[in-house]
Amino acid sequence: MVGRKVVRPASRRVRRLKRSFSLSEEALAYLASVSANYKSQSEALDALIRQKKRDSERAQIAAAVTNYYDSISDIEVESDRAWGHFAETQLPED
Repeated sequence: MVGRKVVRPASRRVRRLKRSFSLSEEALAYLASVSANYKSQSEALDALIRQKKRDSERAQIAAAVTNYYDSISDIEVESDRAWGHFAETQLPED
């Protein structure tokens, strides 16, 4: 798009705390390879930790959903299925 300026949201300022860690050579090599896409290794490590946290939260949600469906009766499963089919008929077709 010529002539249009792309407006990006202001970057979030995050308070950073300095820490010192000892990591294996393997972990440091991986961090170095990942950090090529970031401003610093600290930023890369922060992104890796955030992604791991999101993955863990998604896994917990998936486990909770599985536990719910494992705990309900066959009648409740059939009721949920019927409501799902009904809802599908209410959506506009493509």
